Amino acid sequence: MRVADTWVHRVAQVLTNEPALAGAAVQRRLRGLLGALTRQQATAGTLAPALAHFRKVTRSYWPGLFHCYDVPELPRTNNALAQFFGAHRYHERRATGRKVASPALVLRGAVRVVAAAATRLQPFAAHDLAPADRGDGRTLRHKLTIRRQHRIWRLRFRRDPAAYLAQLAADFLQLSLPP
Repeated sequence: MRVADTWVHRVAQVLTNEPALAGAAVQRRLRGLLGALTRQQATAGTLAPALAHFRKVTRSYWPGLFHCYDVPELPRTNNALAQFFGAHRYHERRATGRKVASPALVLRGAVRVVAAAATRLQPFAAHDLAPADRGDGRTLRHKLTIRRQHRIWRLRFRRDPAAYLAQLAADFLQLSLPP
């Protein structure tokens, strides 16, 4: 137990980054430490499989693990963000009965998640929801329409790439012909 605990604390010490190293340096230090952990894994006895699992999970997070050391404003953990989206997922699941995220969250997530966050801070009356600037509402609606159109195009392409490309070529030729 002490051996496994020592390894976990050494990894935590590297990720704490007391010397304020750049992301690449922290990545090198952690890679070396995980290599040493692999070589010394047998000394952990019955907890050796747990250390192997710890190494595997750490490797799965590897691509996004070191950005926080290169960007000063980026927090080291995303616990608050995870809790926020978890609460949104929980309430959406209660409201809809769906076990997975609603496709509308992807389409209109920029609006829905912000609205959910705002309503947690204070209740709103009908006059609060009236748009102050109609142009902002039109701009948002236009962005959402464009995102929806892009999804439709991707779906059509995935269903039948040859037919989609043929239709695209025909539309292009039609545009290039004189009126």
